[in-house]
Amino acid sequence: MHHHGHSHANDDESHEHPIASRKQMLWAVILTGSFMLVEVVGGIISGSLALLADAGHMLTDSAALLLAFYAMTLSAKPADSQKTFGYGRLQVLAAYTNGIFLIGLTAWIVWESIQRFYEPNPIQSMTMLIVAVLGLVVNIVVFKVLHSASGSNINVRSAMLHVLGDLLGSVGAIAAALIIWQWGLLWVDPLLSIFVSILILRSAYYVIKDSSHILLEGKPQELDTQKIRKDLMALEGVIDIHHMHLWSISEQEPLMTFHALIKDGYEGDSMIDMMLEQLRVKYGLVHATIQIERSSCLENSDAVICVDTATK
Repeated sequence: MHHHGHSHANDDESHEHPIASRKQMLWAVILTGSFMLVEVVGGIISGSLALLADAGHMLTDSAALLLAFYAMTLSAKPADSQKTFGYGRLQVLAAYTNGIFLIGLTAWIVWESIQRFYEPNPIQSMTMLIVAVLGLVVNIVVFKVLHSASGSNINVRSAMLHVLGDLLGSVGAIAAALIIWQWGLLWVDPLLSIFVSILILRSAYYVIKDSSHILLEGKPQELDTQKIRKDLMALEGVIDIHHMHLWSISEQEPLMTFHALIKDGYEGDSMIDMMLEQLRVKYGLVHATIQIERSSCLENSDAVICVDTATK
């Protein structure tokens, strides 16, 4: 009747990434990264701050794509004796650092923009136009590549959103170049730069918010600890669930530990299996560590008096 063995057998399925989508990610990284350099050079030559700001936005994309690629590669790397949880957190750390860096970058762009409202910079609108059109083409290509790779990967999906934002940035830069070329309104350039830096700030804010939540051992957003506790206590033989901790290593890996106080006459191992099974089926939690405690319970008419025998 008693069955042993925990439900860890199917841990690895969620980590399998088809090689194809990894290759597509790598292409996307190479394309965005190299075009970012083109934009930097183009921005310096044409004198356009908007192109430099867009390059900054491209940098956030390259970072997002690189993290997604890295996550795919890394989730395959096994844990070792020093890093017992594996290396999943590295991408969270990288994202956090990236977010902090982006805030610095935005501050610089905004500062430059304000300077330029006062003394406009001469701009070679043709150079700006050519680079912006190229940017649009590159972004469309990257979007297509990612679209075919997206599937169910959360990282690829967020990277796609970045690229969409970039598409808009390129369209803006094309419009600005045309306006400057046609009417010579140089202030359009710093205005667009400020708009792009707001986009960068927004993504930096979310990156820092999410990654610091994980680094501070915050609970995965989609899981409700109160509800999980109620569900476990509803199982037959479970008296109380306490010392519950729920956290995650990276976005995809929630972990949990708790103590379960169990009625006498119930077998510990089968109770553990039952609880693990419920966590896995109901909440998709495959990594849970459970400590069993027993108590002798004296039931009288109105209350259950429990003497905990498993204190030490």
